[in-house]
Amino acid sequence: MDQALEQAREAMRLGEVPVGAVIVRDGEVIATAHNSPRADYDPTAHAEIVVLRRAAKALGTSQLIDCDLWVTLEPCAMCTGAIAHARIRRLYYGASDPKGGAVEHGPRLFSQPTVHHRPEVYAGIAEEESAELLRTFFAEKR
Repeated sequence: MDQALEQAREAMRLGEVPVGAVIVRDGEVIATAHNSPRADYDPTAHAEIVVLRRAAKALGTSQLIDCDLWVTLEPCAMCTGAIAHARIRRLYYGASDPKGGAVEHGPRLFSQPTVHHRPEVYAGIAEEESAELLRTFFAEKR
């Protein structure tokens, strides 16, 4: 999670919402990313989407069956759907997102019968540090 937090801090430095993500397989970091929708002019450039793309390209496969995703914020519906399609083995995330999250909040996509793959989910990893980055970012914007 330390590397995901570092990615989130980099996003904040660049003026992006501070969310960072890392994909790991067998203890090895495969890819890292942070939010970049503003810089990339791409509304889908959430940290999770970017890191999934990078890991899939690095491994030469669209199914990341034996990979784990670490992200600093509870994934939204778009990212949760992509995580399911990528067949991520385990999802670890920091701060919960009552407004935009889709794992334990909102649509709770992994609980829906139409979702064909459900990773193991571990919430609250470095939760306070992840949440503090977001609070600081949005306080500075106001």
